[in-house]
Amino acid sequence: MTEYYLSCSSTADLSKERFEQRNIRYICFHFELDGQDYLDDLGKSVPPETLYRKMAEGSDTKTSQITIGEYEAYFEAMLQEGKDILHLTLSSGISGTYNSACIARDSLLEKYPGRKIYVVDSLAASSGYGLLMETLADMRDSGMELDALHDWACENRLRLQHWFFSTDLTFYIKGGRISRTSGFIGTVLSICPLLNVDFEGRLIPREKIRTKKKVIERIVEQMEANAQDSTDYAGKCFISQSACMEDAQAVAALIEKRFPRLNGKVEIYPIGATIGSHTGPGTVALFFWGKKREN
Repeated sequence: MTEYYLSCSSTADLSKERFEQRNIRYICFHFELDGQDYLDDLGKSVPPETLYRKMAEGSDTKTSQITIGEYEAYFEAMLQEGKDILHLTLSSGISGTYNSACIARDSLLEKYPGRKIYVVDSLAASSGYGLLMETLADMRDSGMELDALHDWACENRLRLQHWFFSTDLTFYIKGGRISRTSGFIGTVLSICPLLNVDFEGRLIPREKIRTKKKVIERIVEQMEANAQDSTDYAGKCFISQSACMEDAQAVAALIEKRFPRLNGKVEIYPIGATIGSHTGPGTVALFFWGKKREN
């Protein structure tokens, strides 16, 4: 195995066991629940079912990004183990953590001349970010060197497709992503917004679809339209969900039926506390490799 660390943040929304299995290091974001501070540590401190239940009951949440000092300590620990680093951050279209990581990197490279710390803006989120890390781990394990893997990540990150829908508009209204009037009308009419992540890593509303059944069908249609090789797609597919496992499983079942060459079963993970504090319960997110995001 090549001598460098592959690294990300906990907002890549895979399991602790998966990160350990793939030898991917991660650093945790922070969040507050009813005024108490927690690490977004893949559900160890606050299990997803507890978080979403409390949110549905009216609990307040707030998130905070990783500080420069935390990044410096995290990176330095890896450097002291004698390995260089390729670290991918949560999308800059969602968080300012990329800038914090870059400042920490620059400070440490002065202290450790000749070492390498690559920081890449993933332009990805949740288990889409996780699917990107999983793919990079495959390439690392096949023997790809650090410089080449960094270049591949920069050149291909926009091919990672993200599509989301929500059946509960409460927290989209609360966060200002949807006006109260639109949210009220949408709730009355059972409208489920379909969104994706654009080429700048921002979450963008794309369609307003009436009824859960139709939006589940539509998100799979978007995969057909945007996946590499369409229904002959032979890559991996990840889904993340916030307290709506049945909806996620319905999407997964359709995908496994329509994409017979899929690399394994669709994998489903919980949306972590950082992303979930903004989406609330009722969100399903679909991730796969496909067309380059250009708008």
